Amino acid sequence: MIDDYISERQRASPLDSLSRRERQILQLVAEGKSSAEAAAMLFLSPKTVDTYRSRMITEIGHCRRAEPVKFAIQHGVTQLD
Repeated sequence: MIDDYISERQRASPLDSLSRRERQILQLVAEGKSSAEAAAMLFLSPKTVDTYRSRMITEIGHCRRAEPVKFAIQHGVTQLD
C-alpha cells in the first residue's frame, strides 16, 4: 500500500502542485511577460505577481530565471513560437 502511494506520487506532474493562479503566472512568464504586464492582464499588483512567481519557482524547484520557462514548455503550459 505504501509502495503504491509512493509510486503514484512520483508519477504526478510537478505542475499539479501549482495553484491555478501560479499556473497563470507561469504561462505569462514563459511567454516573456514582465511582472507589470502580467499584473495588468490579471488585475493584480506587480508585487502580488512577484509573490506568486516566487512561490511558483519554489514549488517546481527551479531557481534560475530561465528554468520556469523551460518547465512550462516541457509540461505543455506554453509552446515555442
